[in-house]
This record gives sequence, structure tokens and C-alpha cells, in this order.
Amino acid sequence: MTATTTETPITHSRVLKIALPIVLSNATVPLLGAVDTGVVGQLGEAAPIGAVGIGAVVLSALYWVFGFLRMGTTGLVAQALGQGNKAETAALLTRALMIGFSGGLAIVLLQGLLFRAAFSIAPASEEVEALARHYMAIRVWSAPAAIALYGILGWLIAAERTRAVLVIQIWMNGVNILLDLVFVLGLGWGVGGVAAATFIAEWSGLALGLWLCRDAFAVPAWRDWPRVFDRERLIGMARVNSDILIRSLLLETVILSFMFTGARFSDVTLAANQVILQFLQITAFALDGLAFSAEALVGQAAGARALHRLRRAALVSMFWGVVLSIGLALTFTVFGPRIIDLMAADPEVRAAARDFLPWMVAVPVLGVAAWMLDGIFIGATRTADMRNMMAVSVAIYGAAALLLVPAYGNHGLWAALLVSFVARGATLGLRYPALERSLARS
Repeated sequence: MTATTTETPITHSRVLKIALPIVLSNATVPLLGAVDTGVVGQLGEAAPIGAVGIGAVVLSALYWVFGFLRMGTTGLVAQALGQGNKAETAALLTRALMIGFSGGLAIVLLQGLLFRAAFSIAPASEEVEALARHYMAIRVWSAPAAIALYGILGWLIAAERTRAVLVIQIWMNGVNILLDLVFVLGLGWGVGGVAAATFIAEWSGLALGLWLCRDAFAVPAWRDWPRVFDRERLIGMARVNSDILIRSLLLETVILSFMFTGARFSDVTLAANQVILQFLQITAFALDGLAFSAEALVGQAAGARALHRLRRAALVSMFWGVVLSIGLALTFTVFGPRIIDLMAADPEVRAAARDFLPWMVAVPVLGVAAWMLDGIFIGATRTADMRNMMAVSVAIYGAAALLLVPAYGNHGLWAALLVSFVARGATLGLRYPALERSLARS
């Protein structure tokens, strides 16, 4: 099994070697959505575009519930690698795959109920809903593959094999785009063709992922069922994953609150917020690469009980996180207005977005600690701290919004969101000494 030994120095180049493929992989994500939209847009009707958009959002939200599988797997596998425990590393992949397949199967079995609930929350026209249901009824059958891939990606990241993650992402997007063109433009399958393309891409992505993890299946422990179903290890995995799930739901509460509160303002303000939020997505995609570096290297150090290596991993990852955050802030300052003009044609929306752009310039710099400390705490599997500090940060965000929005409107809302990022970084920073003490005691 490919594993980085704990004697390998933690250098700047090692951190960047992990991070850069993730950044490139994330950069391909918006491309697929643009192609899906562009292909159905060639049908000359509005309904198919809306149907694919709604269907993709609903399914992504359902799959996202299992997003903990990626983060939890990374932390646990990295620690097993740090311990030199190849058997547990292989068994963890089996557990992750079982959770992924089970979660996907549950979505398939409950699809009728879940889809009805989704459309009751966000109703659409009869035509759009009918097409969206058709799209989801096809694509949902790849839910087991899509969710199991979370576990595979987490396993590969822990092993510092992020180039394999990039290969999987490029393969899936390439297959999806090619089949979009064949099924929709070539065969005229419409919305169903887009769904079929994604269905095939996700199952083929899973097959490729399993092949890239083949060294794990060379270790007999991957099917050592007493080990795989060991009660203590299962409880530990469940604890980590449930903490991350709660933390992620709390984070989603902040984002949804921001969006719903912004919707109370004018249509122009709402549109401007949506434009500026794309800068937040860019920031998240970029900083995630360095956070993943921290997850892998901190996890290995924690598994080896090497405090000096953990501290080195945290410092080097944080250094590059700060460098990247400054670069993002400068990029948004210089090119932000031009990017806004590309995304919005309405002069009023453009003017409003420029007015709110300074808040987004500040987010990478003041929020970098939140992203990097998330990676550090995931690697150390200090997930209870992540859960608890996120709860504190949500409360701080709520208080800030209640005070600032009535007084300053949408600027107050952006200020409250920025406060939430600062609170996340500050509260986790206050817990970092306890993380080091726990490692020193063990």
C-alpha cells in the first residue's frame, strides 16, 4: 500500500504537492454545470434548463448529507497511516464504502418521499417539475456510487494521493460532458440524456476510484469482517462522522440564513448577493486544497503521536493558506469588477455587486484561519471541538445579524457573515492548545 512514512520531512513542496491537484480538481466543478446548462439550453426552451438546475440542486443536497464521509475518512485513515497500521487503513476503506453504498441505497428506496418533500419546499411550474422528476428518477440510481466516492476521495487524500483525486474528477467530468453532447444533441434525449450522462459518469468514476485504491484490496484486512465490524472502531467512526455532520448542518444554517435574509431586500440586491457569492465559492475551492493538506499531514502526525510533526504540518499549511488568501484578496480587488461584469448584464446589479465587493475581498484574509483550522482539527479527529465551536460561531453570527442588518441593511448582512468566519477561526484557535495537550498526553 502506498503510504508516506512518518520520517518523511514536512516541507513546503510536500504541502503544495497535496494541495495543487485539489485546487485544479475543484476548478473543474463549475465547468460541468455550465456544460449541462449550455447543452439543454440548445433545446430552445426555458423549462429544461430550470428542470436540470432544480434536479441537480435537490440531488446534490441529498448527497451532501453524507459529506461527512469524505472528511471523517481522511482524518481516520491519515491517523492509521501515521501509526503504520496497514490493516486498519484497508478496513477503513471497506467501512467507508459500506456507509456510502448504504446511504445511496437509502436515497434510492426513499426517492418518492424525498422528491415530494423537496418540491413542497421549493415548488416549480408543472412542466419544470415534471421534467425535473424525470431527470432525478434516472440520476438517483447512481446515488450509491456518488456517495461511496466520498469515502474513496477521503481515503486518497489521507494517503497524499491527490493527483488520483484530480484524475477521477477529470475522468468523470470528461465522460459527463462527452455523453451530454451525444445523448442530448446527438440522440435528442433532452433532460433524460443529461441525467443518463451523469449516471454513467458517476458509476464509471466509482470504478476508476476503486481501481486507484487497488493497493488497499491487496491487504487481506479489507475483508477481515471481525475487524471491519469491530464495535469499538465502528463507534469511533460514528462519533467522528456524526460530529462532522452536525457541524456541517450548522454551517449550512448560516449560508441559508444569509440567502433567505438577503432575499428580503430588493431583487437587485438579491441578484448582487448571488454574484458576489460566486467569489466565496472560488475562495472555498482554493483554500480547500491547503485545508486537505493539513488534514492528511496533521492526521499522520496525530496517528504517530508526533507533536513536533503535527505543529510543523499546521504551521506550513497555515503559511500557504495565508499566502493564497492574500492572493485571492488582491485578485478580487483588481479583477473583481470585471468578473462582475461577465456574470451580470444589468447595470443596477453590476453597481450593487461592486458596492458589496469589498466584503468579499476581506473574506479570504479574515476567514483563512477558519478553513485551515478545520483541516487541522479534521486530521486530528477533534471533531467534537469542531461541532461545539461551530455552534458558538452560529450564535455569534445570529447576534451580529440581529444587530447589524436592521441598521445597515445588506452591508450589515455581509458584515455578519464575515463575523461568522472570524468567529470560526477564533474559537477553533482557542481550542488548538487543547489539541496539542491531548496528543502530548496520549
